[in-house]
Amino acid sequence: MKNKKIIVCDAIHSKGFELLNKEKDIDVIDAVKVPKDELLKLLADVDVAITRSSTDVDEKFLNSAKNLKAIVRAGVGVDNVDQEGCSRRGIIAMNVPTANTIAAVELTMAHLLGTARSFPNANNHLKLDRVWKREKWYGVELCGKKLGVIGFGNIGSRVALRAKSFEMDVVAYDPYISASKATDLGIGYTENFEDILACDFITIHTPKNKETEDIISYDEIAKMKDGVRLVNCARGGLYNEKALYEGIKSGKIAYAGIDVFSYEPATDHFLLDLENICVTPHLGANTLESQEKIALQAAEAAVSAARGISYPHALNLPIKAEDLPPFVEPYLELVQKMAFMAAQINKAHIKSVKIEAEGEVGEYVKSLLTFALVGSLKESIGNKINYVNAEFVANEKGIETKYEAKPSTSGYKNKITIKLTTDKSVTNISGTVFGENEQRIVGINGFKFDFKPKGKMIVFKNSDVPGVIADISTILAKSGVNIADFRLGRDEHGLAMAVILVDEDISKKLINELNSLETCIWAEYAVL
Repeated sequence: MKNKKIIVCDAIHSKGFELLNKEKDIDVIDAVKVPKDELLKLLADVDVAITRSSTDVDEKFLNSAKNLKAIVRAGVGVDNVDQEGCSRRGIIAMNVPTANTIAAVELTMAHLLGTARSFPNANNHLKLDRVWKREKWYGVELCGKKLGVIGFGNIGSRVALRAKSFEMDVVAYDPYISASKATDLGIGYTENFEDILACDFITIHTPKNKETEDIISYDEIAKMKDGVRLVNCARGGLYNEKALYEGIKSGKIAYAGIDVFSYEPATDHFLLDLENICVTPHLGANTLESQEKIALQAAEAAVSAARGISYPHALNLPIKAEDLPPFVEPYLELVQKMAFMAAQINKAHIKSVKIEAEGEVGEYVKSLLTFALVGSLKESIGNKINYVNAEFVANEKGIETKYEAKPSTSGYKNKITIKLTTDKSVTNISGTVFGENEQRIVGINGFKFDFKPKGKMIVFKNSDVPGVIADISTILAKSGVNIADFRLGRDEHGLAMAVILVDEDISKKLINELNSLETCIWAEYAVL
């Protein structure tokens, strides 16, 4: 099979390149230092492109990339990606929204402390002006103050928890979450935005869109208490910058901490003329750790997309992710991986695909079906299957599709199961998500497991008798295959199933050798 091509258009951490280069079925093009006009010449037969803010994914780029299947924006912002143009061409656009979470959270806390104690000003007064004047720099304590958090996602929720450890009284405003997401953490929740405006400190952690642009402007600032302190480490333009300027200048706002601006680089921005403001040049993701995470997650997403396994954090799907609660998104990715795994261990003509969903995710089970179909059919028809045509292709092939929402009876808050029926057999795979995005496969054909849907794995069903594990280990060792993890499930009928994660590729010959063991019922190989 022809190798897939991934081009890296902008600089990423070396760990990302290491991950890409170790994949034997991937050819990597390092175009980091290639001038942008020459970059277009390298795109013709590329499957996936990894970009950052330096490369515009515009008409020229897309017209040059005739074979492109996916774009991975190594970071959060996608202002330089023509999502509509990608959609017209059937190209999936993705970003990496969570890799810089801790970096952004900690920068926000630094700005909160800065607004309370005027550290930057005191530093400059002593270091640059050589003035020792302690009485000039009286601040306020975070302890006992009320913090309003606008947006309670990955970053906002973590800021709230850290602020709580400073003994602040924290209240969250986010109309797209259930109140329990905050209250379960001991954080207050409000549906009344004016409760936020009444706080001593306010920080914002939302995307920038029509709803949130200028969410804090003249009228909102007028309703705030005198001496309020504001922080924005999310997106420029969430606070109306002219209103912010007037508020600081008048003294209504005692201090502001700003990391992002409506236009950048903001070297001549009018906010820089004010004394009571600490500014940083968009440093939210600027830690060594987050840059490594961004590179690794972008590389993993690119490999997964090149293989057609899944498209993490896809932005332009026919199912609008923004219309779904945040907890549903990882289930979209998980069900596609589960379906792809089911098709690999049950290779035969597909007769039906059924999705069952337990818990709250059951409300969105129909949305899961499209992703399950893409995963199921990828093994047999490759790149011809996509999110747009999945249901049409299934109907054309006479594949019956079903979905069902069920009450939770398994002990999991949410659980999804794919049932893939072929001419050969029936395969059931169940999965769940712990926390925000800890995906797990928890069952295969009635055997209980707990493993991440990632990597190279042998699935081995056998009679539950002594010596089986030793036999498997001997065969793998003889072939130079290292076992990375070994998960075992057993039933009450004298049968067992193992999921063996390995570091090396597994040949058909090796699978045949495992199948020839007397205790083996069947063995198959899958890659996720």
